[in-house]
Order: sequence, then C-alpha cells, then structure tokens
Amino acid sequence: MIRIVADTTCCIPVERMQELGIDFVPQIITFEGKSYCDDFELSTEEFLEKLRAAKNLPGTAAPPPVLYEPIFKRILDAGDTALVLTPPTKLSGTFRSATVAADEFKSDRIHIVDTKTIAGNLGTIVLKAKEWADQGMEIDELLERVEDLSKRDFTLFLVPTLEYLHKGGRIGGAAKLFGSLLQIVPILTLKDGGIEVYEKVRSIKQAVNVLVDLDVSVCKNNPEAFLSIGQCDSQDLFEKISTQFESELGQKEFPSFTAPPAIVVHAGPGLVVTSCFAKSK
Repeated sequence: MIRIVADTTCCIPVERMQELGIDFVPQIITFEGKSYCDDFELSTEEFLEKLRAAKNLPGTAAPPPVLYEPIFKRILDAGDTALVLTPPTKLSGTFRSATVAADEFKSDRIHIVDTKTIAGNLGTIVLKAKEWADQGMEIDELLERVEDLSKRDFTLFLVPTLEYLHKGGRIGGAAKLFGSLLQIVPILTLKDGGIEVYEKVRSIKQAVNVLVDLDVSVCKNNPEAFLSIGQCDSQDLFEKISTQFESELGQKEFPSFTAPPAIVVHAGPGLVVTSCFAKSK
C-alpha cells in the first residue's frame, strides 16, 4: 500500500486529511520568540489576531525531520510505501527536512517529491495521489502522474501588498518597487517553484478581471483543470472572483479553502490564490 504524506501548505483542512488517512506534518510559525504548529495549535483566525497586534512580522520554519520520523517508521513497519509531496524547495525547507528524516531509514520505500507548487494545486495533487493510491496504482505510475500535474501547474496570487513577500525573501526588491512606488497591482505566479510577477495592472478591479480571464483561458474545455480558489481575510474579493468564474465557466461551485498561517505569513492578509492545471500536451 502507498501512503501519502503531506504538510499544511497543501491547504487541505487537517480534519479532512485525518478522515482520508493522509499523513501530514505541520509547518512551524514563529511569533515573537514563540513557535506554533500550523495545525490545531494556531488557526488562521488566531494567527490574524496575533499579526494585527504584533510589533514584528512573524516567520516560518519547515517541519523538522523529527516530525517525519515516526510517520516513516509506522509506514515502513506496516510494509507500506511512503510518498511525500512537498511545496517548492525555493519557498520552503520541507523537502530537505523530509529527505534528512528519510536518510535515517535507508529505505527505497520512501519517495519524496518537490511538486513545485503550493496551496490549491498542491492540495489537488495530494488528493489525486491518495485517490490513485487507493485504486492500487503502482508507485512508478503514481510518480509519473504527480510529475505530470506538477509540470502543468498554473497558480496565480493576488495580494494587496508585497511587503510580506519582500521581507520574507520570497520575491525580489525590484518587484516591491513596482507595487509601492508606481502603485501597480501585481498578479504573481509560480515559475519553477519560485514566485514571480506574471502581470502588472493599475487597480484591484483590473487585477481581478485579468486573473479571471487568465484562469478561464486555461480551464475552458479542460476537464483536468481542477480549478480551486483560496483566500485569507479577503471574503469580498473571493466572492467577486468566484462569481465571475461561475459566469464564465458555467459551474456553480469550486473547491475553496482558507489559506493557513504558513502561507499568510509570506503573502499577507487580503490574499486570493487561484489554482488550476493546463491541458496535457
């Protein structure tokens, strides 16, 4: 049996992962000298309260190897295989932590994949991998399917300020200048696992329209687009984008999620993120 191992940057609610039998580790949030696990210890709502009251911006740390070790031991002792799906190495040390933990076991039944994506699409990859594993798919084919989805990733971020990404080292100083001095609203994306500016517009309204148009162009007549949308402290913006998706794509509901603290630390409150996959070539 293949067991899927994820972390909280996949944006699947912890309770849901437990229900599905997906093993997971939490990201770590550091707040004014104190650390919190990004699961039951600190919800997004609690995080936002602390963020508004804090003098300094919080930070994050990858789950340490010690959190992976009991998961790997349990899976290997049961005679099963572990498939660990991590966020990009350019954004997180999660892949390295899992690798360090796996090295202690020296087993060819632990597979660790940098999916080069995060948030909604990482969650979709985790859920599809779990579905395929439950169907009895062999590990080699499962790895090929995961790699295929990873290559087709199309993730867009709309954030009201680049302050958090800039201070966290997730985006370059030049992009910060575009947003702060020229009052340009950037639409961000993932490229090779790193955050880049996809397009720059003059207003939030225009950014919403451009973001929707981009996603619709990818999702129309694409049964494997798996579009999802997430937000943090941006319900109005979330609803506007969702309504436009419904109108343009003729679909009433889309998978949605609240971004966990580990993502909000770097993107900031007010975030909206859309995730889908391009057509297979």
